Amino acid sequence: MNDIQKASSSVEFAKAIADSTRQKIMKFCCCDWRSVTDIVDHMRVTQPTVSHHLAILREAGLVDVRHEGKQTFYRLDQKRIVNCCGVLEHTFAPGEEDAHAPERTRR
Repeated sequence: MNDIQKASSSVEFAKAIADSTRQKIMKFCCCDWRSVTDIVDHMRVTQPTVSHHLAILREAGLVDVRHEGKQTFYRLDQKRIVNCCGVLEHTFAPGEEDAHAPERTRR
């Protein structure tokens, strides 16, 4: 991935996580597969609203999707989150990676 692709990916990631409703969905789907119905019930918003936000998270590659019959389940892609955060740090704070390392590992 070149620098332009990384920056574009970083922007899409930032846009996807910028919304408080999407952040709540991400937190709810963090460690377990959740059906759309589960998400709607938990969020107390309409199904079209949840579907809209899930589509944005899907497009950004932030959720895994699994289909079982007529139901669709979502789970946060934690590896992608970690990767995107690393790309943001590398792109916008180069050289700062070591600033967060324990003192004994810095040279």
